Amino acid sequence: MSFSQTQPLGAAHSIVGEPEVVEDAALAETSAAWAGLKAAATALQSLQTADGSVPDASDHDAARTHVATIVASVRALAPAFSHDADYLEALVEDFRRWDAAGFGIPDFYDALLAFQPQRQRVDGTRHLVVFPMYTQNGSSSRLVEALLVEVIWPEFIAQLEAGDYGNKLFVSLRLIDFTPGYDTNSAVLFPETVAMREIPSFTWGAIFQDREAARYRRVVRAAAEITKLDLPADAARMLDDQALTEKTFVMWDIIHDRTHMRGDLPFDPFMIKQRMPYFLYSLEELRCDLTAFRESVAIQQRLRARRDAGAELSAVEAETLEHAGLVQYAVIFDRIFRFAITGTRTRNYDGVGGQLLFAWLHQRGVLHWTDTALAFDWDAVPAAVVALGDAIDELYWKSIDRPKTSHWLAAYDLVSSTLTPHPASAWARGLSDEVLSGPPKGFTDQVRDDEFPLSMFFEALEKKMRPVIESTAGIRAGDA
Repeated sequence: MSFSQTQPLGAAHSIVGEPEVVEDAALAETSAAWAGLKAAATALQSLQTADGSVPDASDHDAARTHVATIVASVRALAPAFSHDADYLEALVEDFRRWDAAGFGIPDFYDALLAFQPQRQRVDGTRHLVVFPMYTQNGSSSRLVEALLVEVIWPEFIAQLEAGDYGNKLFVSLRLIDFTPGYDTNSAVLFPETVAMREIPSFTWGAIFQDREAARYRRVVRAAAEITKLDLPADAARMLDDQALTEKTFVMWDIIHDRTHMRGDLPFDPFMIKQRMPYFLYSLEELRCDLTAFRESVAIQQRLRARRDAGAELSAVEAETLEHAGLVQYAVIFDRIFRFAITGTRTRNYDGVGGQLLFAWLHQRGVLHWTDTALAFDWDAVPAAVVALGDAIDELYWKSIDRPKTSHWLAAYDLVSSTLTPHPASAWARGLSDEVLSGPPKGFTDQVRDDEFPLSMFFEALEKKMRPVIESTAGIRAGDA
């Protein structure tokens, strides 16, 4: 069925004068069609409950009007997104079906299957994305959200992905405009967040590198001033160049993302349907970041060696070399300055990962906090960071032969050998024989919500950085 054959949602609720057709995706965000879609989706959210349904029958007329506006707007915008024609047609049908079924729990399975952005990784390609979904670090309810997004896919990333860092599921995006679910800290678009009747095999996952880059630039600029850190020249360039930083995060994330399913893995790295001590999540996410760091060091060394031997690097190779160095700064500063002090202290696994990296570098004498100023021995930093990655890799390799709970205990030993546990920690004192002989649930129950509290350094830094961290919610590329 084509859009020209699709009829409005009931004559009584059809729109008088549908939006003018938009034929250029670059003009979509300024169009009346997008404005109407965004307003209707936002209004519809106020009628929905956490599961996405509109249970109150007295709200159905209003919901029907909002859905009719959404459908008309999608139709008007569709010519500008002809590469997504199958998805947009399925989207209209899913909205029509939801309306006809009385606005129960929405099911957008068909539209989700038709949306395949990983097949169109061409720099600058835009997508119109509309789904009932929750947003990670945003809304936990499956509300109708609408986004305009743009692919970030520079040539050097395309070549990395076509070579040693293949990742057919990875999609890199820039946020153009969005509904309230993304006016938050959310920087990802994942298919598993969509309301649907069954779980398909997921074929893509998207990250908004523009938001990550803007957030990084604002946070690191403030943290460097507070800690009196003399940033290396290349690292300082990132704070003034959004595009440069976006590409750096694309390189970091594509290597990070593929690492989750690679290596000597004693368990499902995505920890699906597993309840584990949260510091296990810390180590897994940190493992992937440190792999991106290690690989960037290797790329940098290889290309520098060629250049120093007299070989002329291509433009793509020169850009790859440049960003290989920048990824290393990004991993260190984002982990230390943002991850460690963002969010609550309730099972904050990203926080623990940032704390662990800082303490590891400090205890190995390559990071210094002296006379209230932060400094790094940059020549020695790569080896120290790689050593932490090696320690986590060794933990994983040895744990292939360990029972689950023994792996948990070994992981705790690794973390607690660098970070000081809470004084009241049952794990630090030693779990009782009753817990040790019982089911894994008992182990997890004994982990404190803040098993590894902030050090005095981070307590002081967090107080000064709190307003800056809070200000990054909903940040856009031009805001940094």
